[in-house]
Amino acid sequence: QIQLSESGGGSVQAGGSLRLSCVVSRNPYTIRWCIAWFRQAPDKEREAVAGIYSGRGTTIWADSVKGRFTISQDNTKNTAYLQMNDLKPEDTAMYTCAIDEICSRWSSHYNNWGQGTQVTVSS
Repeated sequence: QIQLSESGGGSVQAGGSLRLSCVVSRNPYTIRWCIAWFRQAPDKEREAVAGIYSGRGTTIWADSVKGRFTISQDNTKNTAYLQMNDLKPEDTAMYTCAIDEICSRWSSHYNNWGQGTQVTVSS
């Protein structure tokens, strides 16, 4: 059974940075896979943030984070990272990673999710 574990969240002031990690255990995809980051703020719908293919192709779905967030991965460690710079209070959310063979910005596409890591940005 696939397991995803996020870490790296925390509380920072606006303008600060955090790097989130998503470790994938028992990855069943051997040729190609996509790890995606989503976030959900209180009383808001889940939002797709970014996705990265095992071949290192990346995509940023959330316009509000373009130029500030970068997604990367270390395939040797089965780990994807979300580097978040110049954080804003509106970035406050629970950040969760998911995995599938194909990247999609739609959360319904994914069946395997982590528990999430909380990011809180104060002004």
